[in-house]
Amino acid sequence: MNDQDRRTMPLFSISIVKQLTELTARQVRYYESQGLIHPARTSGNQRLFSFQDVDRLLEIKKLLDQGINLAGIQRMLLSERSTGGSEEHTNRDLSNRELRKYVKAEPAEVVIPGKTNLLRGELSRFYQ
Repeated sequence: MNDQDRRTMPLFSISIVKQLTELTARQVRYYESQGLIHPARTSGNQRLFSFQDVDRLLEIKKLLDQGINLAGIQRMLLSERSTGGSEEHTNRDLSNRELRKYVKAEPAEVVIPGKTNLLRGELSRFYQ
């Protein structure tokens, strides 16, 4: 059995998932209803969660704590599925070299009062 099979094997009941993630059962069921997780079901219709499901719930919790709303999280996960990328790849920070490349390639920006280019926030890494 390979590692991917182990990570997707449904093992945990909702009570174990609640302890691991510190989420309520209601939150877990809500995220399932929104299509963010897809736990397996037993013949008695009990949810069984895999390591991958628990990781996804922890990622959702982290993103919510960072202030991203559920619609934003759904978009991120949808784009991840469509590109086939992993969470680590889509959420990784830009390296300094990549950031410099984007800054050089960025066209002259139009200044709109009250609006800040998101790239400027990344530039603060260079001025420590």
